Amino acid sequence: MKKVVFILALAVTAMGAKAQVFEKGTNMVNVGVGFGTALGGLGTARPAISASYEHGLWDIGGPGVISLGGYIGNTGYKYNGVGYRQKWNYTIVGARAAYHYNGFSNAENFDLYGGLMLSYNIVSYSDNAGSGLNNAYGSGLGLTGFIGGRYLFTDNIGAFAELGYGVSVLNVGVSFKF
Repeated sequence: MKKVVFILALAVTAMGAKAQVFEKGTNMVNVGVGFGTALGGLGTARPAISASYEHGLWDIGGPGVISLGGYIGNTGYKYNGVGYRQKWNYTIVGARAAYHYNGFSNAENFDLYGGLMLSYNIVSYSDNAGSGLNNAYGSGLGLTGFIGGRYLFTDNIGAFAELGYGVSVLNVGVSFKF
């Protein structure tokens, strides 16, 4: 994890200078696809998809802004054996807060952030063997952390990557600023 933050910081030092990407009042939407998961399930996985929203709420007087927002993500697994079938579906809905570091003097298009998410993991399970576990398989609250970075190619569109716990361990995709 420290290596990822170091590499992201190094990449930022190679960029030109102007205004910061994420400031108080900034709104961002991320839409992504996930890779890897800490969620259970056997067999074939559906691609993890997620969307998040952030609003820059507090300029904390130093090199950074606190944002609040929401998250929703979904993935699932299916296992088919001889005469046996199992399906898992995971939907995570959460509220998240992040600290966006904007103290780099030459980071006009880059946003480095980290935060926490309070979420509810909705798990559904079904099988054709009558196990009695249908729709009662591990749903509950979670508190998780994440780190990420986004790079804007234009004033309003960019790419992002996040490491952390959601429907996937690594999430990459498109960011929209408005």
